[in-house]
Amino acid sequence: MPEKRPFFWPFTLMACIFYASGQSSLATPDLNFILPTDKLGHFLVFGLLATFVMRIPKMYLLGWKGALASALIVIAYGALDEWRQSFTIGRVVELNDLIADALGACIAVLAYKTWSTYRNWLEWTPFKRFCKDTTLST
Repeated sequence: MPEKRPFFWPFTLMACIFYASGQSSLATPDLNFILPTDKLGHFLVFGLLATFVMRIPKMYLLGWKGALASALIVIAYGALDEWRQSFTIGRVVELNDLIADALGACIAVLAYKTWSTYRNWLEWTPFKRFCKDTTLST
């Protein structure tokens, strides 16, 4: 039976995004950044989603094809999310949100694929001798 655990985090985050995009208003803090806080949020959340998708072993083992597929899956989900928002009262569809989603996804996948220190940090298991080895080798 195939392992289902790698799919838990991407689908959980997708469900959270789906729920949040259906809300008429979201409480977001004003952090006084140069970038609007919501664009930073899009960048970080969709970057995290792309990282979760990239951590699925079959995606990672596909190499650059898997990296491209991961980024495209997350960008497509971001586009669908923006389209879904158009049906929510009080929400506005913004091209800049989709751009932030795409940049977050692409940068996260690129970092995961090329930066071994980052990848090894994400795959680190604190109790490795007690757990089954789940790290991805390069």
